[in-house]
Amino acid sequence: MHRVEHDLLGDKEVPADAYWGVHTARARENFPITGTAISSYPHLIEALAAVKEAAAQANADLGLLSPDVADAIRRACREIREGALREEFVVDVIQGGAGTSTNMNANEVIANRALELLGHEKGDYARVHPNEHVNLGQSTNDAYPTAVNVATIIAVRGLAEAMVVLEKAFGAKAVEFSDLLKMGRTQLQDAVPMTLGQEFGTYAVMLGEDRLRLTEAVTLLHEINLGATAIGTGLNAAPGYAEAAVAHLREITGLPLEPAADLVEATQDCGAFVHLSGVLKRIAVKLSKSCNDLRLLSSGPRAGLNEINLPPVQAGSSIMPGKINPVIPEVVNQVAFEVIGNDVAITMAAEAGQLQLNAFEPLILHSLSESITHLRSACLVLAERCVSGITANADVMRGYVENSIGLVTALNPSIGYAAATEIAKEALETGRGVAELVVEKGLLPAEELAKLLKPETLARLG
Repeated sequence: MHRVEHDLLGDKEVPADAYWGVHTARARENFPITGTAISSYPHLIEALAAVKEAAAQANADLGLLSPDVADAIRRACREIREGALREEFVVDVIQGGAGTSTNMNANEVIANRALELLGHEKGDYARVHPNEHVNLGQSTNDAYPTAVNVATIIAVRGLAEAMVVLEKAFGAKAVEFSDLLKMGRTQLQDAVPMTLGQEFGTYAVMLGEDRLRLTEAVTLLHEINLGATAIGTGLNAAPGYAEAAVAHLREITGLPLEPAADLVEATQDCGAFVHLSGVLKRIAVKLSKSCNDLRLLSSGPRAGLNEINLPPVQAGSSIMPGKINPVIPEVVNQVAFEVIGNDVAITMAAEAGQLQLNAFEPLILHSLSESITHLRSACLVLAERCVSGITANADVMRGYVENSIGLVTALNPSIGYAAATEIAKEALETGRGVAELVVEKGLLPAEELAKLLKPETLARLG
């Protein structure tokens, strides 16, 4: 069963039970790109519905929509925000047209649900029209970017919460390992002693710092261009509409949204997305570095550093019995690589905007959403499936400290650089321990040496 709808290209059949219409139907044919529909981006759908609800309320306030039509549109939007009709958002997330297909998909679904609520058949657009009523006072060029901003703000909340979970997991291990001495390393060479707790504490600190940068970056998205219509001049929007729509959207979302100071500038500028993506890249890079450390510290176990044990979560090989791989850090590494690639895509999409509009926000939305949601999942998986179960090999770490020539650095103030250099050279050549050689040569009494080599002294814990 089909119904016939009409647009500027002519008539087209649409499934009779579909809430979407002719514009969506053409977009489905034109953009078979990723196979991922916008329904897979729930924050975007919720944000679009919030924008349309705010617009309907603003137009009702101004007397531009009859009360019954405005109420039906608002009710439809609320249902969508609560999860209804999600499967009706069918256009591909990557599309030409600066998001017009996404905007029209939303307009058509809302219009047809509003028609149902008023007792009319789907497609009876004389009563509620996707453009004339649902899209009243709007353009894709202000409704879509505003929805992207709102969706991104909401998504970032989830990422920040996941970062807190991981930060706490690293912090707990920092406390647990606070008295375990080990060798610190620079350029993969023995440096000076530290504790494993200090090492894990840095991972927690880095996450905390990055979370603050994320909070700062997302504040820029609270400035929106709703009311700008096509290029920022507000053409076809009634006087007072922009202020009313932003106020209603602020109330609906609970977000401190503000209209951009210059709507023409805001309609073409994607700088806030570039900035946010840069912070996401920063998070990814540092998270990946931490995972590199976990893989290295747990390497072996017999022929590697073997200072820590990652919890075994699955067999590591189809051919090597007993092998366990650091699969959780590895998957987080791959998420980081993806985020870094997405940052390049976002940068190029923002740069490619021309004159009064950037046509490539669908790619920006897609890339930002993937980066945010995948980083969120990565943080949770790393915390729950890896960090929380890490154990330490205290004897192995202590043995590395006792056998390392890095100990001579701690003795420099007491025996002098020249003597320390000779001790280090002999220790390397003979394989003997630094402490043993210092005592043998009478450079320090055993009692004083013992004090200098106490863990709290070496790691500067006192």
